[in-house]
Amino acid sequence: MKLVVNGEPQDVAAQSLDALLRELEFEGEWLATAVNGELVRSPDRWACRLNDGDRVEVLTPRQGG
Repeated sequence: MKLVVNGEPQDVAAQSLDALLRELEFEGEWLATAVNGELVRSPDRWACRLNDGDRVEVLTPRQGG
């Protein structure tokens, strides 16, 4: 499936947001995720089905200043 992840085209096998995060090795509870501009809460990621052409944003926190 072709997705745009953080602005970059990706070919992935994942069918759900949860599977995509595992496939791309994003880890941790402190992730913010959105699909096509809609925020997806952590408990709902397993049920969030992805479709060809979806735009996914994944944000991780950073420390420092």
